[in-house]
Amino acid sequence: MTNPELTVRIAAAQSAVLGQTERLHREFGRVKSEWKSDGSRVTAADLAISAGITAALQAQFLEDDIFSEELPQGDGPRPLTRRFAWVLDPIDGTNNFALGIPFCAISLALLEHGQPVYGVVYDLARRRLIHGGPGFGVHDGDREVRVRTEPPNPQTVIGFHTPYDRRYAPHARTLVENFKIRALGSSTLHLAYVAAGILDGTVDHNVKIWDIAAAVPLCLAAGGCVEFLNGEQFPLRQFDQDMARIRYIAGNPEICATLRKLVAE
Repeated sequence: MTNPELTVRIAAAQSAVLGQTERLHREFGRVKSEWKSDGSRVTAADLAISAGITAALQAQFLEDDIFSEELPQGDGPRPLTRRFAWVLDPIDGTNNFALGIPFCAISLALLEHGQPVYGVVYDLARRRLIHGGPGFGVHDGDREVRVRTEPPNPQTVIGFHTPYDRRYAPHARTLVENFKIRALGSSTLHLAYVAAGILDGTVDHNVKIWDIAAAVPLCLAAGGCVEFLNGEQFPLRQFDQDMARIRYIAGNPEICATLRKLVAE
């Protein structure tokens, strides 16, 4: 039986994200940037989209925890105290967005008891909403999608970003020697594209929880696996903007097994 508390939130999530897409397209490549203390880029569009989606959710769900990458910094970790929580990245791929490179996304996750149960991702490049979660399936626009089932082979396409920590730089050579590589500049889209069957898998060393919280339930619902290499991230107990970077792999089970072996060597 469908849980009405989930379905009303799923509808609200899609509406809140779609309500910000006009701004995303209007300001794409046209906004000035500022730089946060951690060296990451932020724009007025990030802040406005964050405020707009947060306000839309608060208007309906006062009892829920709502967290965004663009919350005021410096307050330290915030515990999850409610049954439902939202984790928002108003623009994943802000560097791309500011520079006029279209691989960027709005990413909104719904968590229940700390576990991601539904994700909504708006893909600016394809003007497409990707949404779903375990028990709901995954839709890329109007099309139901699944993770690619092919075993690893020389034509396998893997999403990968240059590691922030250069200790993991040798993984780049290992992956290039075994697969075709795409570096889109958006961790959300790398994982969402695995769920949609566009990429075969992804390896990332750079993400924080808001980068992937919406795409994790997409991948799981689409028949994929997500394996964290430096400690399980869910259930999420606290939201911390200063959290350590997450390392993970994703794809179908055979892809994950191969990636796990390669990045462990």
